[in-house]
Amino acid sequence: MMDEQTPVDAPALFTPLTVRGITLRDRAGVSPMCMYSAADGFANDFHLAHLGRFALGGAGLVLVEATAVEPRGRISHHDLGLWDDSQTAGLARIAEFLTAHGAVPAVQLAHAGRRASVREPWHAGAPLDDSDAADGLGPWPVVGPSPIPAGSGWQEPKELDAAEIRESVQAWAAAAKRAVQAGFSLIELHGAHGYLLHSFLSPVSNQRTDEYGGDAEKRMRYPLEVIRAVRAAIPDDVILSYRVSAVDGVVEGGTPFDAVVEFARRAGDAGVDIIDTSSGGISADRSVDTRVRRGFAFHADFARELRQRTGMLVACVGFVVDPEQATRLIEEGSADIVLLGREMLDNPNWVQHARRQLGADEAQHWDQRFGSALTPRLHTLERLDAAGETPLSRFEQSPVR
Repeated sequence: MMDEQTPVDAPALFTPLTVRGITLRDRAGVSPMCMYSAADGFANDFHLAHLGRFALGGAGLVLVEATAVEPRGRISHHDLGLWDDSQTAGLARIAEFLTAHGAVPAVQLAHAGRRASVREPWHAGAPLDDSDAADGLGPWPVVGPSPIPAGSGWQEPKELDAAEIRESVQAWAAAAKRAVQAGFSLIELHGAHGYLLHSFLSPVSNQRTDEYGGDAEKRMRYPLEVIRAVRAAIPDDVILSYRVSAVDGVVEGGTPFDAVVEFARRAGDAGVDIIDTSSGGISADRSVDTRVRRGFAFHADFARELRQRTGMLVACVGFVVDPEQATRLIEEGSADIVLLGREMLDNPNWVQHARRQLGADEAQHWDQRFGSALTPRLHTLERLDAAGETPLSRFEQSPVR
């Protein structure tokens, strides 16, 4: 939906999108990226500076990294959390800053399930063990739908019983309420990458024989209960997104894509507004792990299929690096929103540069506090380029005698 200030011929990437009365100023969002920089789940100044720069850089949507709904749902000891009211204030600072600088503030709620209790990526993301306990950062028990480890050397998860599943559903809902209290306008549920919601959906990790496992219908039950509980816990004007793994990423026995499509339809009926398309993660065993080949926009085909077959809004993540690429994904119907992670880390001003590259409205290009310096800089660069001058020109001239 365009607003009055958007030119009719604006590039698709810069056509605003309105969902539940909330408008994204552009379709470029920041994907949730775990920074492993929290203590006891609390957000700190690092998170404010890290996320705030994306709003200043022009992103329409900024998603706070995977934020655990209970302590045992953390990936590592240093994940963010929203399992306690006291954790709300730090995240509220972030939501307030993002809002003040034009971005829609969002948070991804998560429970790592059987893939919890691991080291940070710079320590290979390996499961915690007794050697970590010596530093006071030892492992904790993990949970899942069935007592099946994520891979060789990983903990065997405790199988959640029906009562614990009901408690877990309420933990998601309580965290969602805290997210709203903190000021977030969009909540995403992390249902991908082998984490708890995904592990219930997949036959690889869910081999239960009760009402929460067996056929595809029963494997959907827990994630759908979470969706309904969260939707009931948040106001109607808060957007609800759900990240899926379009494929489990295993050699055999994974969730068929048709089943993912059907789940997405059911998620939409339960109150989800946006399907965020990712892939893989159900197994940590590289001998059976068959990841989708990493190429440019490598989830776009899945996203397009989900969008066409469900009629839902879809976000696409996965090596989107170029503004023309991003706007073409929207134009061709592969996505309604493009999410960038590593590209934004490399260049927090990616959206502002995209405006110039795509010829979007110059008046919206920079925050005026930056634009007063950067617009004259651009004009100087253009003049020097037209004159054939380069940063090394002075060194190539005859020396002054």
